[in-house]
Amino acid sequence: MIGYYYLHSESKDLIYKPSSVVDSDAQYFDSPFVQKVWKFDSEDRFDAWQLCIEASVLGAKKQRVAELVKKWGLTDDDGQHFLAKAKMSSKKDGDQWCVAHLDDTDIHGYVDLQEAQVGFGATILDALIDYAKQGSIA
Repeated sequence: MIGYYYLHSESKDLIYKPSSVVDSDAQYFDSPFVQKVWKFDSEDRFDAWQLCIEASVLGAKKQRVAELVKKWGLTDDDGQHFLAKAKMSSKKDGDQWCVAHLDDTDIHGYVDLQEAQVGFGATILDALIDYAKQGSIA
């Protein structure tokens, strides 16, 4: 199902609108209260990950993002598929994940932490959010 999520600039709520409502009005999101809009395909896992990462970086309510993460099943195992599609890698060291772009890894999977953009977190999602705060994901 295709729809849209938008981040309300003041309340930081992530709000869903079905495409049947939005597509009929070209100016639907023309408002100072709309910080960002994501077109969302519920069949596309990449969309779910991208939305949760970007919304988190933009300051969306953590509780709302957590609800969507649970609803969509964004687990560390599922995150491996997102990382592959985004041309990124991950390694777990102790209780922390480290993510980096494949361009920043050598043939052995080594990442120079002093040179490369990396993200760290307790989950792959947390690491991707940390990474995204330094620049874009995809």
